[in-house]
Amino acid sequence: MDWRAKVELFEEIRREYEFGAGTIKGVARKLGIHRRLVREAIASALPARRKRPSRERPILGPVTAFVDAILEGDLKVHRKQRHTAHRIYVRIGKELPGRQVSESTVRRYVQGKKEALGLLARETFVPQSYVFGKEGQVDWYEALADLGGEQQTLQVFCMRSMASGGAFHRAYIRSTQQAFLEAHELAFAYFGGVFRLLRYDNLPLAVKKILRGRAREETARFIAFRSHWNYGAEFCTPDEGHEKGGVEGEQGYFRRNHWVPIPKAKDLEELNAQLAAGCREDEDRKIGERPERVGAMMRIEQDHLLPLADEGFDLSEVCFPTVDGKGRVAVRTNRYSVPVRAGRKVHVVVLPSWIEAWHEGKCVARHERCYGHQQVILNLEHYLDVLERKPGALAGSTPLQQWRQQGRWPDSYDRLWQGLMKRHGKQAGTREMIELLMAGRRCGYDRLQRAIESALEMGSNDAGAVLYLLTAQDLERVPPEILDVGLLSRYEQPLPVLFNYDQLLSGEVIQ
Repeated sequence: MDWRAKVELFEEIRREYEFGAGTIKGVARKLGIHRRLVREAIASALPARRKRPSRERPILGPVTAFVDAILEGDLKVHRKQRHTAHRIYVRIGKELPGRQVSESTVRRYVQGKKEALGLLARETFVPQSYVFGKEGQVDWYEALADLGGEQQTLQVFCMRSMASGGAFHRAYIRSTQQAFLEAHELAFAYFGGVFRLLRYDNLPLAVKKILRGRAREETARFIAFRSHWNYGAEFCTPDEGHEKGGVEGEQGYFRRNHWVPIPKAKDLEELNAQLAAGCREDEDRKIGERPERVGAMMRIEQDHLLPLADEGFDLSEVCFPTVDGKGRVAVRTNRYSVPVRAGRKVHVVVLPSWIEAWHEGKCVARHERCYGHQQVILNLEHYLDVLERKPGALAGSTPLQQWRQQGRWPDSYDRLWQGLMKRHGKQAGTREMIELLMAGRRCGYDRLQRAIESALEMGSNDAGAVLYLLTAQDLERVPPEILDVGLLSRYEQPLPVLFNYDQLLSGEVIQ
């Protein structure tokens, strides 16, 4: 019996009890129903809802443990880096290929499970309309990544176009002002122009002090940067993130689709290449009721953006440290190696991701910037000239140890080094190994590694053989082209025959 029919029956029971038979037994006998139903109707005019019996789930059942494990694991991660139902459905297809389950079934189960675990939080937003090229929104967010086998928390810059829906993401170790400004310039290049207005949180990288209303005291460097690129800036009310809901929503979408599961990369540069590929991949999606895909709308918007400046803003910080007795310069709280004699001053340029050391108009050293404290970053290449005079210092040197940790000293180097020392003695063999490293500095260490491995495969432990293999491709000569001499061919003479001279050597008589 459906709900409406049961309500009508309850009404009839109540009327009969009130104005007719007057007793439970009499109403039950007259209407042909059970006395328990009569008591229910007298107690309430609305029938109790029937509990739906739990049904077996032959298709979903085998994957519920997998889904439950994912959702319970999400309780331990950042709320913005949790799985969506669609992401779980995709993972089921990839990791449990034998289980055929529809996405709608997964969605219903995930919704119920999230409600039980307290993972659902809903808000209502007011739809907005935007003009091409007018507004972009900027924010930072945190995300976990596996860099070189070590899990790190990174700071990720995000700029989103409010009209086209396109977005740019870039990760940094620290959210410094240099990184903040550099990411702006990379984002402008990605979009092909500059938005007329950018909306921010009250980031200390841009805001020194929050004044009354919308007024802000901004940092001098941010004002200069904004003036250089000729755009306007607005800042949200404190603790009112919905005022830049576009970039907030973009972060959530990008996290779920490109940060889940945790991405793995060799270094930050490779990770940012993955993020750039993710940005381009998202250009193929269609957002809500927008008429075109993101990429098509970005191309339309490019004509409405402010043009890019001829030159970028000077983001670098400059210092002039003195090289110490160990061939290092102090930059911030860390020390970096440079191939410059001790006691000389060098010109150091500090960039968001790199440290460059200049001397006599040349860039003599370039290191990945370290954001730790009291760290020493050394490059063995910077000590080769010193080691040529002091070969005994190579085996226990810290630069060699760091090369080993970075994977820049393969096992083939050690095998050749041992062979050279066995053949020429410890000091002379080490000096020959250093000479090979200096040749690798000129020709490239990848070529040096291939040459060493080729020599070892041929059973040779000779430095000369390695040098020959290293430069063999440079010794190849391209055969000259055969030219048509045309009319000059009439002057061609036959080559002399030397057979008779061979007879003279043999003592035979020539007739």
